Amino acid sequence: QVQLEESGGGLVQAGGSLRLSCAASGRSFSTYHMGWFRQAPGKEREFVAATSWSSGTTYYSDSVKGRFTISRDYARNTAYLEMNSLKPEDTAVYYCTAGVRWSPRLSSGNAYDYWGQGTQVTVSS
Repeated sequence: QVQLEESGGGLVQAGGSLRLSCAASGRSFSTYHMGWFRQAPGKEREFVAATSWSSGTTYYSDSVKGRFTISRDYARNTAYLEMNSLKPEDTAVYYCTAGVRWSPRLSSGNAYDYWGQGTQVTVSS
C-alpha cells in the first residue's frame, strides 16, 4: 500500500510559479514510478508529468514541457512538481499518483495504482 498526500497548491498570477509536493508513505519509495495528472472543470483528467522508478527518466505532456519539472527526493519520500511560467489554462486540480507495476506508457492513468486527494491550482490572468 502507498499513501499519497499533495500540498502546495494555491492561487497565482499568470507567469508565476508554484511547487507542488507529494509525500508518500507505505511501500519503499524507490520501487514505484510517480506521476502527476490534472483535471480542469468540465474536462477529462490529463497527464502532466511522470518519472520512472528504474531509470529516473522523466516524461512530460507537450503542454507543460519546458515549464514544469518533476523530481523526487528519496530521503524525504517526496515527489515534486515545479511549475513555472504558469498560464490560466494550467488551472486544475492536480493529482499525485504512484504505480507499482511496470508499464510501457507512464502517460496513461492505467499505469498507476494509488492516487492522492488532489490540490487546487488556480492561475489568474
